[in-house]
Amino acid sequence: MALKRIIPCLLYDGVGLVKTVKFKNPSYIGDPINAIKIYNEKEVDELIVIDINASKQKRKPNFDKLADMASEAFMPFAYGGGVKTFQDFETLYKIGIEKVIVNSLIQENPDIIKQVVAQYGAQAVVACIDFKKPLLGIKAPYSYIGNKIKYTLVEYAKYLTQNIGVGELMLYSVDNDGTWEGYDTEITSQLLNTVDVPVIACGGCGNLEHLKTILYKTNANAAAIGSMAVYSKKGMGVLINFPNRELIIIEE
Repeated sequence: MALKRIIPCLLYDGVGLVKTVKFKNPSYIGDPINAIKIYNEKEVDELIVIDINASKQKRKPNFDKLADMASEAFMPFAYGGGVKTFQDFETLYKIGIEKVIVNSLIQENPDIIKQVVAQYGAQAVVACIDFKKPLLGIKAPYSYIGNKIKYTLVEYAKYLTQNIGVGELMLYSVDNDGTWEGYDTEITSQLLNTVDVPVIACGGCGNLEHLKTILYKTNANAAAIGSMAVYSKKGMGVLINFPNRELIIIEE
């Protein structure tokens, strides 16, 4: 069986790379260009960069910095953060970003996303669903400012794929982010059975078994890794790295 995609997910704060735990307490990791050079050498499948502060700070993507990253990256490159207009999408595609990840724009102006899909195709847009379990109730999607979204997770996934027309979903577990305790396999399985587009699982990966489980037992199309991609081990220092594919492939 061929190995599915494993994607380093790098968080950018507008200055450098950081890593969060449950979307809080970002720790400085280093310069994104240096990380991308290392990932080139390791021949990673794809790369995700998310500017975690752009929407909160109401600023546009740093197009100049992203152009530098895209020109350095030898792999498919996806970016999310601060994208608000059709022109933002156009600029990102022109500088070499293959996929744009949307999140807050889904609530703010979904018609723009529909226009982009019509112009560039569904494969060019990825919708990120941040989800967590509230104090009371079931796991649900949340906006970047912490507000619960009116849909259930299943309803939201259907809305994004059927109404908005995005070509891929990224399921980002807030509760598992940075914990090294594994992906949310329950939600991933549930939504894989709901939609007909590729699904990227994100949040919580801590070892090779987590990758095997999410990719081959849950059957996600791709697995994003954060802490494993920037730390040597849990509680240890920064080390830009990528897991050995041969140790993850499960033969039929």
